[in-house]
Amino acid sequence: MGGAYAKPNKETKWFFKELEGVPDLAGKVMVVTGTTSGTGHALADALAQKNAKLVMLNRKSERSEKCLKELKEAYPDADISQVECDLMSFSSVREAAKKVGETVPKINSLVLNAGVMALDDVATTDGYDQQMQVNVISHFLLFKELFPLLVKAEEEDGQARVVQHSSVARLGSPLKDKYMEKRGGNLGGNSAGMMNNGPRWIRYQQTKLAVQVSTYAIADKMAEMGHPNILALLAHPGLAATSLQETTVKNGGMGNRFTRMLMSMSQSPQDGACGILHASAAPNVEQKGFYGPGTGYSAFRGPAESIPIEKKADSAAQKELFWAKMEEAVGPFQG
Repeated sequence: MGGAYAKPNKETKWFFKELEGVPDLAGKVMVVTGTTSGTGHALADALAQKNAKLVMLNRKSERSEKCLKELKEAYPDADISQVECDLMSFSSVREAAKKVGETVPKINSLVLNAGVMALDDVATTDGYDQQMQVNVISHFLLFKELFPLLVKAEEEDGQARVVQHSSVARLGSPLKDKYMEKRGGNLGGNSAGMMNNGPRWIRYQQTKLAVQVSTYAIADKMAEMGHPNILALLAHPGLAATSLQETTVKNGGMGNRFTRMLMSMSQSPQDGACGILHASAAPNVEQKGFYGPGTGYSAFRGPAESIPIEKKADSAAQKELFWAKMEEAVGPFQG
């Protein structure tokens, strides 16, 4: 299944038009996870261009240091900083949130972008599936810890945003409680399946659906708590040619030949970032807004469109299950 794979170079077609529609962001604070490559890097670059105060949350690595250095060199007048944050560790997330709180007075957009795909059935040090902890639970913990800074932005600027990144992989089975519990290493094993339909991909599908359910659940919670202008927003990148596929192939989650065939239909990382850039910084967005290149399994390429609320993920039962499991994992959410 594994082997060498290099992502294709794709021409950027829609990103720059999306960027033109983003206003000057001077005075706005944007906190983004996962900016070392792919759509996260494209987003960070765009926010720096638009004069936002940018705080990047990344696991400590040569890539994260390179990302910070390159952005500072490209935009010497921009206010760019980085906080070490390993989403595989709740203690690291809590420490990162504390440092962010010491760095900025408010957060206008908290962009929960980082993600992993089709990893081994291995538990984190906290006991959860790797994919579920990185893609979902640790991001919920960040939101929980940084919520007061979103309230500050709502009070000062009239609005704040929590933005998450889903995928066409969200389509499939409803959320099941076991994938959000301390069962890492006991969730089906490491088979990828003949058509990327094995346990690795079932776990991935559950995380990307959980991200969507999370968005709708947070929106409801904000209304309940009297914070209607803290907007919970969602994006998906279509099929973007990023290092995510390279990592997955190397890890055994995708076959080399199949990946090359699939990624021939992909778009550039910048085009894949259209949805998340729109959700993070475009002027006209609404609560539970969802932005990306259309719906369905074939929504691989294109500009950011507004996607209607998907009722399966907005069901009361799914949202209640999600919220209960998140509070079980990281403690009660308190305003």
